[in-house]
This record gives sequence, structure tokens and C-alpha cells, in this order.
Amino acid sequence: MNYTTIPNTNLKVSELCLGTMTWGEQNTQEEAFQQLDFALDNGINFIDTAEMYSIPGRKETQGSTETFLGNWFANSGKRSNVILASKIAGPSRNFDHIRTPLDFSKASLNDAITKSLKRLQTDYLDLYQLHWPERNTNYFGQRNYNHKEYENWQDNIAEVLDNLEHFVKEGKIRHIGVSNESPFGVMRFVEEARNGKRKIATLQNPFNLLNRKDEIGMTEVLLRENTGYLAYSPLGFGQLTGKYLDETPQNARVTLFPNYNRYHKTNSFEAARKYNELAKQNGLSLTHLALAFVRQQAFVTSTILGATTVAQLKENIASKEVVLSKEILNEINRIHEEIPNPAP
Repeated sequence: MNYTTIPNTNLKVSELCLGTMTWGEQNTQEEAFQQLDFALDNGINFIDTAEMYSIPGRKETQGSTETFLGNWFANSGKRSNVILASKIAGPSRNFDHIRTPLDFSKASLNDAITKSLKRLQTDYLDLYQLHWPERNTNYFGQRNYNHKEYENWQDNIAEVLDNLEHFVKEGKIRHIGVSNESPFGVMRFVEEARNGKRKIATLQNPFNLLNRKDEIGMTEVLLRENTGYLAYSPLGFGQLTGKYLDETPQNARVTLFPNYNRYHKTNSFEAARKYNELAKQNGLSLTHLALAFVRQQAFVTSTILGATTVAQLKENIASKEVVLSKEILNEINRIHEEIPNPAP
């Protein structure tokens, strides 16, 4: 396993990160423990979770993922072996069962962090992220930004950073990041850092062969401002494993939860078939082609893997040995030019 240091921190993380959002819905605690043991045995030291997990987010299972993870820490004694990241839920996602209001006020942050630490059975989080912005912007499958002239949001980035700084000084969180953010949002946080506020360490956004939207505008920000990038959904909800191309597999995420269909439109299937053929021509699985492509991008700090079985996780981790040639990358870009970003 290769490791890299998250910019502006002393956090040395594996290039592959273990995602956890299915634990408590698709996965039992025993299965979560098996994934954790396997991941650490194979060099992964970075784990990402969130207060809203498991998914799909609902009152009955909210916090279950952090609870499973906390129980594993208690049983294994391996909290110090892990770089642990979690997130606070923002507004406008129908998650009022978590708290009201859903915002990034000091009171809401205190509620979220206190409960996450209790569930996780730990005293601190290495990285704490804002799960999505408080303001209206285009994320979660929205291609274009539609401005709402009268939206109820005034720029409070400096205030949010001050609120987060309070918990850094308390020792409850070590570093901060954002998720599902736009270039505007990242630059506003960076701007406040120039004014003396704490600098965000990371951005966690979706990035894969079917969604390279962040290459337009965002990657320049990341590289010029030395901000880490955590790529989630590198396999596009399983579309980039090829398992949906010829059948509808039972117990798969999109089969169980059809509303998670962002990567299952006509153009996504067409592009996935082309990438699958390219992989076969070069003796690779589509999974390894997709994961290696994400890992090899200069702006990517770590790739978040989401698996529901140890067998899937084993294949995902094995992708660390795959290095795509310039010729394969050129073919990937040719397909991307033909069918650009079919699933933003």
C-alpha cells in the first residue's frame, strides 16, 4: 500500500480509504468487523464515516455505522492505528430526524461531534467534514447550478470556520474538510484561510469515469491551493464493476434502492460498456480500470472504497497494483470525449 500526507496536516493516509456507509443497512456489525480487519491487514489505515450513515439515511438506522465502528475500536483496541474521518449533515436533505435545525452553528456542531464521539467510542476525530453546503448549489447529481436569488443564505463561511476552530482547540477534532462542494465554496474557505482562519485540509466529492465534473474548474483550485481530494463513488454505485451491464443483480444497492440511479441512465450504460471493453482488451477488470484511473490522478489524495462483501473489498484493494499506461489513459480520454460526464 502506498501512503500520502493530507495537505496542511501530519495525517499520513493510505491511498485507498475504507468507506462505511452500508454498515447498518446492507451490512451487519459482524460483516463490518470483517471488512475492517481485512482492510487493516492489507494496509488501509484511513476510514471515512458520517453521522447520517447508514444509507439510505433514515431515523431507524441513523448513527448505526458509527456505532459499529466504535464497537470495533472497543473490541480491537486499534483506534490509534486508524486515521478517522466523519461528517456533520447539512440542511435541505430531509434529515430533520438528526437535529433541528440542520446547520453548522456552534450548537449543531457540538451536538453532532458529541454524539459521533460517543458512538465511535473515541475522544477525537482526525478529520471532520461538512457533509454538504448550507447554501443552494449543484451537488448530488445536479449538472448545472440554478441560482435562487432569494434563497435564505448569507455568506457565513468565516463564522463556520470559527465554530469549527472551537472544537479543534478543545481537542475533539484535529483537522477540517468539506464535502460535495463547488469551486466557489472551496475558494471561499481558502480565502478565509488567507485572512487567518484555519485552512480546510480536504474536499470529498464524487469522482469516477462517469463523473469527471471536478476536472472542470475544481482541480486547478485543488492543485494551486494545496488542498487534498478524497474521491468517493469511484465505481459509480457499482456501475463501473460491470455487474449491471447484463443483468439486475439481487441485493445490490441500486436493486435494493432504485432511487440511487444516478449512474444508471442510458449514457452511463453506454460509457460503462465502452470502458469495460477497453479493460478486457488490456487484460483488466472494469473495477481495476476504474479504480486505477482515479488513483492515478495527480489531485487525488485518497480513493474511498465502498464494498458490501470482503470479496469485493479484496478486489478493490488489489487495484493498488494496477498502473494504467499512457495508451490506456489516452483511450479513456477518447471515450470521455465521446460521452463526457454522463452521471454528474
